[in-house]
Amino acid sequence: MEILGASSVTPAMLDTSPLLRDWQLASVAAIRDETPSVRTIAFSLPQWTGHLAGQHVDVRLTTEDGYQAERSYSLASPGGRIALIEITVERITDGEVSPFLTEQLALGDSIELRGPLGGYFTWSPENPAPLMLIAGGSGIVPLMSMLRTRTKALLRPPTRLLYSSRNFEEIIYRSELDSLVATMDGLSIAHTLTRGAPVNWNGETRRVDRAMLAKYTFPAAQAPHNFVCGPTSFVETVADCLVALGHPETVIKTERFGPTGEKR
Repeated sequence: MEILGASSVTPAMLDTSPLLRDWQLASVAAIRDETPSVRTIAFSLPQWTGHLAGQHVDVRLTTEDGYQAERSYSLASPGGRIALIEITVERITDGEVSPFLTEQLALGDSIELRGPLGGYFTWSPENPAPLMLIAGGSGIVPLMSMLRTRTKALLRPPTRLLYSSRNFEEIIYRSELDSLVATMDGLSIAHTLTRGAPVNWNGETRRVDRAMLAKYTFPAAQAPHNFVCGPTSFVETVADCLVALGHPETVIKTERFGPTGEKR
């Protein structure tokens, strides 16, 4: 995934020339299964000058008859200048792209990729405000990039993650999240499961609602920066609740995906 010294990077440090917005032929350098339906893929590219936590890339598949399908995937890698970039893909049974990425793509294969793209849903550790991350399902991916960026930064703002998953087995990055909390560097994580929980589960067991957000998020008086990512209905519910809890819309950034898993 990351490797070769990821470092903090600001927008001014990134090369956004048209050349780096063109399609590149990326090579698969590593593959790792996160859950039964989610896979992380690491790529090496001819050119990569760095990215911000929260940015994404476009992936393009071309069939033998010339048909093309494109999808956008959040970068899971920590922001900065790194040797390999990673995306984490959830397999959508009737999808055009995710089944290929999660079941057929192999080490050494090549695939068309362009980026980094997007500048709105991004975070840099130079921002000292408390960091509140709220994820639903695979919406954890860009937020994980933020957490990984934070661990490599000299200054680490107080950070909380509220993560909603269907069940325990579908918690993406579960072991790594546990390890991050164990460092006791100002990060706290709360989980909620919406479709059943194992015996001795200590987390929440319902959908994220206003009461849960009031319990686990930073108070509006602390002026946190809130990042919310997940399915459309999840994001809309959380954003509305945050506003109701007194958070200005200007400090709530959202990113959502539809039924196909595409970013919006």
